[in-house]
Amino acid sequence: MKTVNLADKLSQFASHWDPHVVADYNDNDVMVVKFIGEFPFHKHDTTDDFFLVLEGEMEMDIQGQPSRMVKAGELFVVPKGVVHRPRAAKEVKVLLIEPKGEPNSGDADREPAPKPRI
Repeated sequence: MKTVNLADKLSQFASHWDPHVVADYNDNDVMVVKFIGEFPFHKHDTTDDFFLVLEGEMEMDIQGQPSRMVKAGELFVVPKGVVHRPRAAKEVKVLLIEPKGEPNSGDADREPAPKPRI
């Protein structure tokens, strides 16, 4: 058991759309990521997608629905099977929780990120 300083972990990398594992929670990876721009529309067939905005703000586009703004201190959960796309006009820092082995790209044609541990 140890304390994880998220600001310290986020300071260790500058890349975008590149989640880094900072802790384990049951059979899940707890990760931090920075991003700007938009990710492709995708879905996860077997798991929900968890986003907690730590700094900045992001929009979550949901296919067939209005976009949702998610600000620092807010979280957003996309139910499994729902087509979505996170995006941000300015850099945003986010905490993610995903089952171990779940590709961050879901069913998109985008190559999944490797998810290194820091």
